[in-house]
Amino acid sequence: MSQQRDLPESMAGRVIGRLESGQTQRGVADAFRVARSVVARLWNRLQETGNVRRRPGAGRPRATTSTDDRYIQLKARRNRTENATQLQRQLLLATGRRVPSQTVCNRLHEGGLYARRPMVCIPLIPRPRVARRIWSAEHRDWEQHDWSQVLFTDESLFSLECDTRRVLVWRDRGTRNNPAFVRERSQYRRAGWMVWGGISKRGRTDLHIIRNGTLTGRRYADEILRPHVIPYAGAIGGSFVFQDDNARPHRARLVENMLEAETIQRMELPACSPDLSPIEHVWDMLQRRIAARPRPLATVRDLEIALLEEWNSIPQSLIDNFIASMANRCAAVLAVRGDHTPY
Repeated sequence: MSQQRDLPESMAGRVIGRLESGQTQRGVADAFRVARSVVARLWNRLQETGNVRRRPGAGRPRATTSTDDRYIQLKARRNRTENATQLQRQLLLATGRRVPSQTVCNRLHEGGLYARRPMVCIPLIPRPRVARRIWSAEHRDWEQHDWSQVLFTDESLFSLECDTRRVLVWRDRGTRNNPAFVRERSQYRRAGWMVWGGISKRGRTDLHIIRNGTLTGRRYADEILRPHVIPYAGAIGGSFVFQDDNARPHRARLVENMLEAETIQRMELPACSPDLSPIEHVWDMLQRRIAARPRPLATVRDLEIALLEEWNSIPQSLIDNFIASMANRCAAVLAVRGDHTPY
């Protein structure tokens, strides 16, 4: 039952009408899903004052007028990076009224505005925006069966410093510097592994650790395509679609020749489009799972073991959900004409 303390006048009139027709206060309260005390207070107010309007409050008067509130919210919407203190000064210069910065925050909250960290995305210049729109228009009518034939692949770098700053701790006030709640982090990038993996609705490939230097076209063909992608394509059949990005090793001539010889169809994602690749969410999930492990990783061997264990333990249902969102991703890109999307 609702915990309302008072009712709008339109509803109050209906409540009084039922009470005057002879219904009990409990029955009216149950009918309107409010507490019986609300109905009783409304009836008593009618008997004492002759109307159902609330008595004027005796609390502290509001520090700003409705015009001030609109001014604060309008200034915040025109310049999204100004803080409450800056808006407070602008209100003082415009109206001569000095209000606390907390009051400014309260007025912004009433208007639905809250301070949040901006989303960080890859810069988009006009050419990638156009390519994103074209690609999304070509694939927006794909059915789930079509997406289930695609193997989404990518590389990602994981280091021993896997803190994503998303793992929270419960602590009391004033205990911020308690060693139990401090996560130490080196200012230099620590050792780690570059890994390759692929996901689809039919499963996932083994996670491949790229050892001994950078990935070249020859290594991409010998260490990834031949042992991982080609057998996966054979298991799916002629409808198999292989997706990778535009990294230089992926576009080597020998790689192109190998895929043509195996008659593997390739899907090319537009540049600067991590939001169109569901495996990016899997990398993010894998990094968070590594960071949340109870014991910190001390060596690259520990990191390798943790990566393989966590990769295999990611639920396939979550991967399926990521891939099932491809139609919505294409629609989101088209809706914003190639700009950034929430994915």
